Amino acid sequence: MLNINNQAANIKHEILVRIAKLQFAGKLEEGVHYIAREMIPKNQKPIRCCIYHDRELIRQRVLARMGWSLETVEEDCVLADYAKKALKREKPSWPMLTVLQEACNACVRSHFMVTNACQGCFARPCMVNCPKKAITVDRHAHINEDLCINCGMCMQNCPYHAIIKIPVPCEEACPVGAISKDESGHESIDYDKCIFCGNCMRECPFGAMMDKSQIVDVIRHIMENKRKVVAMYAPAIASQFKADSSQLEKALKQAGFSSVLEVALGADICADKEAKEFEERMARGDKMMTTSCCSAYVRAVKIHVPDMIPCVSETRSPMHYTAEIAKNEDKDCVTVFIGPCLAKRREGFDDDLVDYVLSVEEISALFEAKEIDVAKMEKAATSESDKAPTTSARNFAKSGGVLEAVKLRLSDPSILKPGTINGLNKTGIRLLNTFGMMRTGKAPIRPDTPNLIEVMACEGGCIAGPMVISNVKQAQMQLDKYAKAGSSDPVSEAAKNAADSEANAGSENATAQNNK
Repeated sequence: MLNINNQAANIKHEILVRIAKLQFAGKLEEGVHYIAREMIPKNQKPIRCCIYHDRELIRQRVLARMGWSLETVEEDCVLADYAKKALKREKPSWPMLTVLQEACNACVRSHFMVTNACQGCFARPCMVNCPKKAITVDRHAHINEDLCINCGMCMQNCPYHAIIKIPVPCEEACPVGAISKDESGHESIDYDKCIFCGNCMRECPFGAMMDKSQIVDVIRHIMENKRKVVAMYAPAIASQFKADSSQLEKALKQAGFSSVLEVALGADICADKEAKEFEERMARGDKMMTTSCCSAYVRAVKIHVPDMIPCVSETRSPMHYTAEIAKNEDKDCVTVFIGPCLAKRREGFDDDLVDYVLSVEEISALFEAKEIDVAKMEKAATSESDKAPTTSARNFAKSGGVLEAVKLRLSDPSILKPGTINGLNKTGIRLLNTFGMMRTGKAPIRPDTPNLIEVMACEGGCIAGPMVISNVKQAQMQLDKYAKAGSSDPVSEAAKNAADSEANAGSENATAQNNK
């Protein structure tokens, strides 16, 4: 996985900050043309062939950050014209991703290569285990590309690790085969297959796969001040800043949002509904149910694993329920979900209650443009929300958190056989297909088969989303602090009795051990 600290991420951040500063100053149309020139000055050593090519790439990146699809932008376009259109845009446009062809490296197809670490050993396990006899050894091993089927047996068997895989990062990261080369050798996205997991965007080392930002649209509503603009921040966002929830909420208000809601409030509603739905499904004889809060997963099932569609919970996501709270308070308000996830941008596109979706990258840029230091905000004794979400709701952001929240709300937790798919990589998709075969009777259901499965597209959960600004370990520690400050979780009588029984059994065992 590409480290979040890299030049592509830094360039993206700088462009977002510059756009936000210009827009807040009322100078986006007149100033956007100069962003590339200022970021790539004449005396700078070029990244690619020359500074003029570098500037052109920056220009195109600016277009994407203003919310435009590069595939449909006119050649030799005037940035000021597109800035003007962006400032008048009524709603975001499909799709959520765009590909910067000029930046794409047109990588050669994924293949295996023998390095100079090869010792030409007598055992020759690479040659012996190759199913297509594609390897010959003459002092060093050689791979016949015409015969090689990229099975990787040679790499697995080399005792010197002298054979390596040269991947195409975006294709390798895509779990559903939505990315392939066009006739020019550059990568293109099949949006009918894409689940908007964001893996390609995160893994492309050239920053060619880009999300289309909605930051211009949100700032416009903040500056117009005609309608209440509500920031709805996901639990994963609270894990990205070294601050408590009260500091984050104050920072969002200082950035211009009218009010702030924790999406964990919606997670409490979601967990309550999923617990009830699970009990109803088990009572009627269903074999399994899956969670539904990860929109990348829900889209993956609809497109790629249709056998699992009946298993997906009918409960809506925490984002939806939080937007419902906001719209019930003020039906004309502008709802802005803030999360680490590209798929939420896709979900928001289909949800009438969600107007815009910003990433934590964009909020971080917004804070910098307004010179807001979240960590230096004054702390408050309580959250600005009328009701504090529960600890389990705030833990929705990590793998296993949704399962735990649902379990706490079950009247009889003993009916639960939990399971998780922690990351929708290619292995995760295969596992989903296996569960689908079990549901349809094409494969037997084993005694250990889970009946409630939590599926997260990102390994580790939302705190490891494709648009985070903090590494997973730091985010996990911050999330723990944030969750512990939540209100007490509901616990059923059956769960209390089970916990008491476990405690009593533990006490009796300890007494027995002491007596010995």
